[in-house]
Amino acid sequence: MQARWMRDVGPTHAGSQPIRARWGAALTALSLMATVSPVSALAEVNDIEPEAGRLLKRMADYVGSLPQLALDSAQSIEVVLVSGQKIQFNSAARMVVQRPNKLFAERVGDVVGQSFFYDGKSLTLFNPDDGYFATVPAPTTIDAMLDFARDSLDVIAPAGDLITTDAYARLMAGTTAGFVVGKSTIDGVRCDHLAFRGYGVDWQIWIEDGARPLPRKYVISTVDVVGAPQFEVMMRNWTTSPDVSPKRFQFTQPAGATEVKFLPVGNAAAGQ
Repeated sequence: MQARWMRDVGPTHAGSQPIRARWGAALTALSLMATVSPVSALAEVNDIEPEAGRLLKRMADYVGSLPQLALDSAQSIEVVLVSGQKIQFNSAARMVVQRPNKLFAERVGDVVGQSFFYDGKSLTLFNPDDGYFATVPAPTTIDAMLDFARDSLDVIAPAGDLITTDAYARLMAGTTAGFVVGKSTIDGVRCDHLAFRGYGVDWQIWIEDGARPLPRKYVISTVDVVGAPQFEVMMRNWTTSPDVSPKRFQFTQPAGATEVKFLPVGNAAAGQ
């Protein structure tokens, strides 16, 4: 499970501005502060309730089996200032997936706007506001590409954990407890509300009830960070028949755009 902002990626030539790669992944967040109750007591149990695991796996298997999909999302992320005050930033994203090896996403928000192109051969991150883009060769499947982007480039696609073919294993890595909170309604859709806990991280997910167990809301909270900022994503307008023409996943350099290099992982400050 990813729980952080992206670092900057930027050009290696002098005088240029870095590409902002703060692609809307999950930053850290806070668990909901609740008074002692049966629900909060259950949350402390170091075990995963079978029904919670079953519902999560059903969702992951369903989404992972879809040959193609698209969705819109609205994301909010909190940053804690030195003073302890929380500041919230918001963004909206659109993602289109064609398995096994094509993904397009674009995000417009308070921090930065970006487009993310993966065509099975290369990965491109484009910042339309400043006209910079970076392209690298990429692995031949979405799952492998997302791992490569995270580990080698420090780039994380929004809610990428939820669309891989092995989403259940990814979500449960490090998770020590989980339970079913109950039924809930998100954007008018009846959902199962699940809550999980891992090492330093609490997370919640709302899954559509019925024949289409789609994730509708996802919240990540980091309980061991001072001020405990929170990331939240609302997912809507799911479709299993999007436009998946090849040009959607291929980056075409706009006039005036400048190609730069991704900064090596660990050198985020170099472009600032």
